[in-house]
Amino acid sequence: MEKYYYGYEEFVGDAGALVHKIKDFDPDTLLAVARGGLTLGHFMAQAMDTRRLFALNSIHYDKEKKLDTLHVFNIPDLETARRVLIVDDIIDSGETLREVLRLLKERFPHTEFKLATIFYKPTAVIEADYTLKKAHEWIDFFWEVDLIEPRK
Repeated sequence: MEKYYYGYEEFVGDAGALVHKIKDFDPDTLLAVARGGLTLGHFMAQAMDTRRLFALNSIHYDKEKKLDTLHVFNIPDLETARRVLIVDDIIDSGETLREVLRLLKERFPHTEFKLATIFYKPTAVIEADYTLKKAHEWIDFFWEVDLIEPRK
């Protein structure tokens, strides 16, 4: 499988570009999908000077293998949110974000949700409202491969 290394410097530029793209939406809340969206969510929250950054968890992949199950959990209380930007690193199959969006709209029907990702695949079952780059191969994100060795 061909892989593309996505490094820190490229990410910083892309995170800034994504913050610029979403300005018209003016979200009052950011919701990062763990784990892939956590780094992006943190950088965007810093750039937007907001502390309204939340996370939820989803499991649909084990490393590069897509699982037969999809589990979304740890959904935060977004009752006071009006415009929520859901952030993730990539829309691959799109199944995870489609399910996340379905659950959030069901639980918080008076909240507007939009999706933002750095990468997307045109074959996905859902499209992001804001995205930057088309993915042609597997992406090795620096936060997944440039690991810190655990203490012994």
